[in-house]
Amino acid sequence: MMNDVSGNPPSFQSDKPRDLLEAARALARASVLVVGDAMLDRYFYGEATRISLEAPVPVLCVQRELSLPGGAANVVRNITALGGAAAFVSIVGDDMAGSDLTALIGRQNGVEPWLLVQGRRVTTVKTRFLAQGQHLLRVDTEDPVPLHHKIAERLLRIATDAMAATSVTLLSDYNKGVLAGDMPAKLIAAAKQAGRPIIVDPRGEGYEAYRGADVIMPNRRELATVTGMPAESDEQIMLAGRALLARFAIGAVLVTRSEHGMSLVTPDEVWHFPAEALDVHDVAGAGDTVAAVLAAGMGARLPLPIAARLANVAAGIVVGKVGTAVARLPDIEARLSPETGDHTKIVTPAAAIEQAERWRRRGWRVGFTHGKFDRMHQGHAHLLEQARGACDRLIVAIDGDEPPLPKRSLGRPARRAADRAMALAAQPAVDLVCVLEEESPLAMILALKPDLLVKGSSHAEADIIGADRLGAWGGTVLRAELLPASARGNGRVASDTEI
Repeated sequence: MMNDVSGNPPSFQSDKPRDLLEAARALARASVLVVGDAMLDRYFYGEATRISLEAPVPVLCVQRELSLPGGAANVVRNITALGGAAAFVSIVGDDMAGSDLTALIGRQNGVEPWLLVQGRRVTTVKTRFLAQGQHLLRVDTEDPVPLHHKIAERLLRIATDAMAATSVTLLSDYNKGVLAGDMPAKLIAAAKQAGRPIIVDPRGEGYEAYRGADVIMPNRRELATVTGMPAESDEQIMLAGRALLARFAIGAVLVTRSEHGMSLVTPDEVWHFPAEALDVHDVAGAGDTVAAVLAAGMGARLPLPIAARLANVAAGIVVGKVGTAVARLPDIEARLSPETGDHTKIVTPAAAIEQAERWRRRGWRVGFTHGKFDRMHQGHAHLLEQARGACDRLIVAIDGDEPPLPKRSLGRPARRAADRAMALAAQPAVDLVCVLEEESPLAMILALKPDLLVKGSSHAEADIIGADRLGAWGGTVLRAELLPASARGNGRVASDTEI
């Protein structure tokens, strides 16, 4: 049977927004064992405005450095971003990069790390150099030889023991040595013995090692290579997927298809999930996100098509971010919410901060304002138009439905936050809207670092929250003029608590 999830597939009933929201929230109940190749992702951001005198290459003036868990460690990072728990079994080298990676993983909540150290082994590091948001160079340091047999035996023993405490096992194979040789076959056999489902995110062409897995996750090119069959159209994906299942006794195959989304193939049914991305910035780490959400979904005992659908939504979120990113549960909820599903301007505060960083890398000025915006009127529109005219992108934050106690004396907004957010999202001058539950917007201002902070002219600059902090990054204040009552038409002016 061929099903397209862009419609209403008859084979499962939970493709409704509210059902998917409940399914997404169940991901936090998952407990996943991840076994695979841990890496350290390093990023150097800066500007390249001149050419070296030593060679015809750009000179990168580094302004910021960032280190993140990569490879299988990024899968773990994605699982914890969903609120789930993860046991992580992997190898690092006896070097500074290994120490840095171990510390990064150890600082994550919900992770039980089992990182074995192998002497004389080099920890895998991928170092990226970026100028104005564009990649200049990537440098890889790695030692992809198979593990020493004693280390391999210990790793297998630890992973087998960890299966008893987790609900699903995920093998994240980056072809860096952890899952070399017969290690995948031994882990699959152990999972079967423990009664745990096992997922494989594969690399290379040697799929015989993955025989018997419950789910395998090749991309379209890998599927074509392994099966020797074309894998472009929906029909070809179905035929090649079923050939792979039959050849290696695998339960299901989830094929990632780039701009065409994903396809889930079982011996009896096929689901095609259209791509969910709104704006593609960086595909790095998207496969890790798919693997993490699929594993968490299976660990939470969701139907496989629902887990795959959520994985597709999460992939659409991370490719809109820069670098090795994750899809947090609030991001997925915002994308699936019936109130915000059709309003792509409405995002979480964290997503707004990430988007602002992408805009600044393009050289755009980012503006920010905050208020109740209880009843949208002409005065609000006038203020927002002034703000947008003074910057390239404007982010608006509104109070949530349950203001903290000090604010309740000022009165709770009459309209629900979802309704106010939708009204703001309909304004052409507004680029993003988010809801703040905190009493003060200061924390978001400090994280966002807006180039322009906007308030109504009824506020003295000294009284504007965050105005005294803008100098740290060169930001400025705009005290926008309010329309007089005579120009409003409804006899009201914007109050201090609104903007």
